[in-house]
Amino acid sequence: MKYSALSFALVALLFGSVTATAQKKVLKRLEACAVVLKEILGAPDQGVPQELLDRAECVGVFPSTKKLAIGFGISYGRGAFVCRKNNGRGPWGPPAMYGLGGPGIGFQLGGRSADFVLLIMNPKGMQSLLKSKFKLGADLSAAAGPKGRTLEAATDATMGAEILTYSRTRGLFAGISLEGNVLKQDDKANRKLYGRKIKATDILLNGNVSTPAAGQQFVQLLRKYSPKNISNTSEPRRPNTASSGAR
Repeated sequence: MKYSALSFALVALLFGSVTATAQKKVLKRLEACAVVLKEILGAPDQGVPQELLDRAECVGVFPSTKKLAIGFGISYGRGAFVCRKNNGRGPWGPPAMYGLGGPGIGFQLGGRSADFVLLIMNPKGMQSLLKSKFKLGADLSAAAGPKGRTLEAATDATMGAEILTYSRTRGLFAGISLEGNVLKQDDKANRKLYGRKIKATDILLNGNVSTPAAGQQFVQLLRKYSPKNISNTSEPRRPNTASSGAR
C-alpha cells in the first residue's frame, strides 16, 4: 500500500509538472504573438495598411512557424486570433489559440522559419474561425495582403478576399499566399490558457471570458492601433499618424 501511494504521488507530481510546462509554452506563445504584432504594426511605411487593419474583423499571429524536415516541406505553426466583439463592432476581445499548417508555407522568402499575420476581413471569415478547421482558398477566399500604409498596391482580388495573409522572414515583410493551408482550433492550448474546456464561439464571438494576462499586450496593441472597425460605415479612414510619432 505504501508503495502504491508513493507511486501515485510520483505520477501526480510528474503529471502536474508536465501540465505546468505545457501551460507555460502556451503563455509564451501568446506573448510572442504580441511581440511580432508590435514590430510589424510599428514598422514605418512597411506594415499592414491602416485601412485594412481598420476593416478587419479578426487578426491572427503565428510566430516562428517552422519548416519540418519531412516529405516535401510540410510546415506547421501555432498562434492566436483576436476578434472584435459584438459581431465585429465592439472592442477587441480575448485570444483563441490556433494551428496553421500546410505545404512549405512562407519559405519562399528564403528562410527556415517565418512569422505570419492573417487578417479576417468580413463576417464569413470570422464565422469560419468557429469551425474546428478550414482550408484557405477552398472554404473561403484568401490572398496575399498589400503592405505599406496606404492601399495603392491593392488589387480587386485583394479587396475581395476574406482572409489577407502576410509573412516575415529574416526581417523581410511581405504579403504571401497561404492558399491550400489549413487553420485549426488548438483545443488543448485553449484549455491550458483558460483552465477549462472552452469553445471558440465563447472566446471569439461572445467574448464571455476575460483576457488572460499573457494576452493583454496582444489585445491592447490592437485596441491602440485600430480602436474601431470602419467596414460598411460612413466613417472616414483614421488619419495616418505613423509619421507624426503619435503611434
